[in-house]
Amino acid sequence: MKIGIIGSGVVATTLASGFLRHGHAVTIGTREPAKLADWAKANPPGRVGSFADAAKFGEVVVLAVKGSVAAEAVRAAGAANLMGKPVIDATNPIADAAPVNGVLKFTTNLDESAMERLQKEFPAVKFVKAFNSVGATCMVNPQFAGGKPTMFICGNDAAAKKTVTALLDQFDWETADMGAVEAARAIEPLCILWCIPGFLRNDWAHAFKLLT
Repeated sequence: MKIGIIGSGVVATTLASGFLRHGHAVTIGTREPAKLADWAKANPPGRVGSFADAAKFGEVVVLAVKGSVAAEAVRAAGAANLMGKPVIDATNPIADAAPVNGVLKFTTNLDESAMERLQKEFPAVKFVKAFNSVGATCMVNPQFAGGKPTMFICGNDAAAKKTVTALLDQFDWETADMGAVEAARAIEPLCILWCIPGFLRNDWAHAFKLLT
């Protein structure tokens, strides 16, 4: 598939490299191409362009920017360029404040998620929450003694979630579909829980597992 990545941080480059390894074509969109010079040299099939370039290119697009600028990034990418496409929302609404005893502060509350805000502003975009509840080092084909970890997803469009699930299968994740966009109110705070062992014990190599 053609995958567009909006963002140039470690999450964006990790996922971009992962998609390339699995045979997908990738364009990363950034406001600062110089930040991706080393990535481009190490991943010659990958392309670097603007947010709009990535949005136009991708059959599936990944939103991998700081949560506080997520809506701004979608506007820069162009809602028309994303219309009708699955957009994987990997962002978290993390506040610019230090964690308290390892607990991050969010800019949202439990009555409205960041993805709900995005979905309201861009109703023609098929947002799917994914990759927000694990660190970049464990996103692509993670290996855990306990077996495949669980990626919790949600979104309003069933076909978009099916497409995202197929990509997660390639990345060796077990997908748990939590339903419509409102489920992001529960999925986004998993980031807070995931980060606590990291801040308290410098343990960043873990993931969630849903047992049934």
